[in-house]
Amino acid sequence: MLEYLIVGQLINTHGVKGELKAVSMTDDSHRFLDLKWVFIDKNGKLEKYNISGVKFFKQFVILKFEGVDSIDAAEKLKNLYMKVDRANAVRLPKGSFFIADIMGLQVYDENNSLLGQLKDVIHTGSNDVYVVKNEEGKELLIPALKSVVMEISPENGRISVILPKGLLD
Repeated sequence: MLEYLIVGQLINTHGVKGELKAVSMTDDSHRFLDLKWVFIDKNGKLEKYNISGVKFFKQFVILKFEGVDSIDAAEKLKNLYMKVDRANAVRLPKGSFFIADIMGLQVYDENNSLLGQLKDVIHTGSNDVYVVKNEEGKELLIPALKSVVMEISPENGRISVILPKGLLD
């Protein structure tokens, strides 16, 4: 299990006073309003940055960090990822998991046959879709619905599903 979770990526500067434009990588961008600080991953080395301002512009989050007061200082943070430790991560409802915790799990059908490994999660708006790749490299798209996904067990390294009729055809 990952100790730190990615919450966003700093993609560009915003203005000349050290603000940065970020893409949120969480389900709710407004969670940045509750964050006091983040770790910024600088080639594997995490540095803590206190957040002094948050605003929203279109689909982006505009962040101001303490000590980053110029466009030159902000430039140095472009394209880096922001992370939080698990103690400061959002509390998930029972039965919900961070995507990072289920990636790579083995997916089995109702007959306990291995379908493949979870390689990606696609957000469609109505429900997520699990991208499962088998040993031959063939992908299977499985809707992440309660009627399909019976159990997710990161501690056992597996996901159990009941495939809808016709999904394998």
